[in-house]
Amino acid sequence: MKNRYAALVALVLVQLFYGVTFTFANDVIVGGHIMPFGFIVLRVVCATVLFWGFSLLVPAKKIDRKDFPKLFIAAFFGVALNMLTFFKGLQYTTPINGSVIMITVPIIVLILSAIILKEKITKLKVIGVGLGLSGALVLSLYGQTSANGGNILLGNLLVFVNAASYSYYLILIKKLTAKYHPYDFIKWLFLFGSFMVLPFGYQELSVVQWNDFPSYIWFSIGFVIVFATFGTYLLNPLALKNLKATTVSTFLYLQPIFAGLFAIAMGSDQLDLVKGLAALLIFIGVYLVSKK
Repeated sequence: MKNRYAALVALVLVQLFYGVTFTFANDVIVGGHIMPFGFIVLRVVCATVLFWGFSLLVPAKKIDRKDFPKLFIAAFFGVALNMLTFFKGLQYTTPINGSVIMITVPIIVLILSAIILKEKITKLKVIGVGLGLSGALVLSLYGQTSANGGNILLGNLLVFVNAASYSYYLILIKKLTAKYHPYDFIKWLFLFGSFMVLPFGYQELSVVQWNDFPSYIWFSIGFVIVFATFGTYLLNPLALKNLKATTVSTFLYLQPIFAGLFAIAMGSDQLDLVKGLAALLIFIGVYLVSKK
């Protein structure tokens, strides 16, 4: 039970880091400091260095040779395809469309878990996913503008590919966490991912004017690398060791709440009744899905 509570706390932290990261990453990219694919290469390569450095401090179990193909596939879906399609998709579609499509992840995971992991889909889980989805939809759609991106259809398709990719990644590492501790395999996941994303963002990274960065941009980059990448990719597998994949994915509904609270704290948004009710729906939904 103690491990279960620790896993739930880890998931809350993951969504907190992701929720705050939307603001920091957006400031880096929209401000023209680093192009999207270049930022992904920086993020993945620096996180790889952190994971391998961290592995020197903790005891590690040797990975069986037969499991390396699984790690390579997990790196493709969980690092390369996941990050590249999301950033590229947001270039073409609107943030509102992207956020709405991303909250389909728990539904995709629910279906994949039943098919691949043979997880039992209870009525309580379905109700919880539905309530969380309703709250997330309200938060994503309420009060947003309808400004179009460059190519809505292509952008939406890329973001959906990202959502499906991340969902499948959660299923893949659920199987790996049954055999290994996350400390054992995450470093390999990012090493493979680094080689995969490098051809896409190397050119964009090579033209970055590092001397022009103000301190806030350096802080934003550091936060994305240390907390939103190194931290989240360690905490998610730890949670998967003690919780079902459907429970882990449903915590994604907390992201818009944390993003909204941070925006309110920064003075760029305000709280009202509709947002409060939407947040309540999400909390009830997450509670039902995580309830034994």
